[in-house]
Amino acid sequence: MIYSSIVEKAIRQSFDDVNNHRWDDAVKGLSPNAYHRVSGIHALGGERHGKQAVKQWFERMGRVFPTLHIEVDQVRVTGWPWNTTVFAKWRAKAKLLDGRSSYVNNGIHVFNLRWGKVHSIEEYFDSQAADRALAIQAGAGLDEAAAKPIAS
Repeated sequence: MIYSSIVEKAIRQSFDDVNNHRWDDAVKGLSPNAYHRVSGIHALGGERHGKQAVKQWFERMGRVFPTLHIEVDQVRVTGWPWNTTVFAKWRAKAKLLDGRSSYVNNGIHVFNLRWGKVHSIEEYFDSQAADRALAIQAGAGLDEAAAKPIAS
């Protein structure tokens, strides 16, 4: 139980780091060769390998959705320290640059940890909602919202 509580606290803190654009802190718990996957074919989609590529993805997310706020509803931790799975259920909101629209999404992150380090993150959410919001951002002049995914 103590281990699960420590992991839950760390996961919730990582979402807080993302909300506050603390990218170095957001990736500090990743293993050097961490794997990160986001559904969809858009500027935030694709697969990344390595801590630096994941940090670049977080930085891009902060630029294309500067007002993004993710609220974690639930965190479930299963397994042992050498192989831990964490499910984090969340809600995300952001005001978009057109001044009329908002990005709203619900999803789940699945983390795999080994000895306290995150080895993989897979994100599941409405990728069409993300694509629509990115198109609005691009239409408002934010070219990076229409960029190819960061892949490595």
